[in-house]
Amino acid sequence: MSNEQTAILKTSLGEMTLAFWREDAPKTVENFLTLAREGFYDGTAFHRIMKGFMIQGGCPHSKIGEKGIPGTGGPGHTIKAEFNARPHKRGVISMARSQHPDSAGSQFFICHGDAPFLDRNYTAFGVLVSGDEVLDKIANTPVTASFGGEKSSPAERVELISVTIVENGGESGSDS
Repeated sequence: MSNEQTAILKTSLGEMTLAFWREDAPKTVENFLTLAREGFYDGTAFHRIMKGFMIQGGCPHSKIGEKGIPGTGGPGHTIKAEFNARPHKRGVISMARSQHPDSAGSQFFICHGDAPFLDRNYTAFGVLVSGDEVLDKIANTPVTASFGGEKSSPAERVELISVTIVENGGESGSDS
């Protein structure tokens, strides 16, 4: 298939590369690619880390100097859920959302373990193709209780420095 894209997530702990499942979640993939190209994710942080489950990022309130509570922000729009048959296994990227199925915007999570209870309830839209050791490093970051009491707030900042979209061997999007 031409027009295949991958995303290179450059973090403070290393790089991870994601491939997308456009055929299963076309609008979700396009939303992520658009936000990445606009630099929306640059300078955000992984604000929710649950070893053995997932790492979550993509909240604009996680940028240094932002006032909102990390985990409560978005891009100013939401997208319709695209639930599909892709299982939530280690390395799968999926959209985070509130209780409402169509409430995803920019926040995403990467599974650190298998999470079958999320299948067909969250939009899985891609998979880690390299950087598994970085996923482990991030998942092993020490955590403390968050504002909701869940022990998932990183004790040290894990920054998502940039997301670069690579198309057919060439790069496009945000530079850092």
